[in-house]
Amino acid sequence: MIKSTFKFLFLFISILFFSFTLGCKKSSSTSKNVVTYTYDSFAADWGSAPLLKEAFEKNFPYTVEFVDCGDAIECFYKIQTEGKDCLCDVIVGIDNNYAGEVISSGILEKYKAKNADKLLYPFLQEQLSKDYYLTPYDFSHFALIYDTKSSVAAPEKLSDLTKDIYSKKIVLMDPRTSTPGLGFVAWTSAVFSDSEFDSFWKNLKPNILSMTPSWSHGWGMFLQGEAPLVISYTTSPAYCVEEENNDRYIALEFSDGHVMQVEGAGLLKTARNKEGAKAFIDFLISDEAQVLLPKTQWMYPSNKNIELPESYKKAAPLVQKTLFTDEKKVKEKTQKVIKLLNEN
Repeated sequence: MIKSTFKFLFLFISILFFSFTLGCKKSSSTSKNVVTYTYDSFAADWGSAPLLKEAFEKNFPYTVEFVDCGDAIECFYKIQTEGKDCLCDVIVGIDNNYAGEVISSGILEKYKAKNADKLLYPFLQEQLSKDYYLTPYDFSHFALIYDTKSSVAAPEKLSDLTKDIYSKKIVLMDPRTSTPGLGFVAWTSAVFSDSEFDSFWKNLKPNILSMTPSWSHGWGMFLQGEAPLVISYTTSPAYCVEEENNDRYIALEFSDGHVMQVEGAGLLKTARNKEGAKAFIDFLISDEAQVLLPKTQWMYPSNKNIELPESYKKAAPLVQKTLFTDEKKVKEKTQKVIKLLNEN
């Protein structure tokens, strides 16, 4: 009986050891995966993620998994909510209007990508993170996109948007969840004085058809003809020219000037695969990755070596006047906007 018991224990321990060994191998395989939190249009089948994944995995001993969090700001919220259980290695999509808050939260670790000094436009790193908590991978200016088949005339400056002719004809995004939504608040903050800012948003309210949770939702409404104006980027119409041979939609250049968005990728301090995460950030600014962005992100690549498609020359106007904003001020203005829009 005792002998049989020992045989049983030996068999049981052997099974446990075998199972543990298999588990280690499985865990080792998982450690080669780079988990990347990003926004919906980046992760979509038609976005940058599929092509970047293919190119990255072809050249590096890692796999990359893109997790669609909705919008970039929601990526940050997700990481905070998950806490120590967060599996994210890299966050992709944090921009210059939100970078300070993300950096000050302490979730990121400094990392300067290989060849960053050689490849990137210097002003982009300055706009995003001088301490290399975030690495810029693309940029553009915010603009109102106008449907030229609309019955209303195109506005020429931000204050025009408050005119009665634009009643329920403007699609914006929620600045609490969407970086273009936050960018529009930043733009109005840069153009108007404090008193003018409040007046502008009060008068703009009846002209807003919808304030969608993400850029994809708002852009979709616009393309479906629900409104003739939507907040997006100066580079957005290049997509329609390139993919649909359609010049119906144009980016309006306002006399006020425009605010720039710089998007970046950051290494999580709690990343479980830091070497893989660093390799992905290095790859993201490389020629091989950056050449994919103009026709998937529809933004300017941060890598100065990349030649732009003809569609950009036709439909992506180069802004003559760039405005700069203070992130702390924009955060305060965002709270004011939400309060103003919720007032009866």
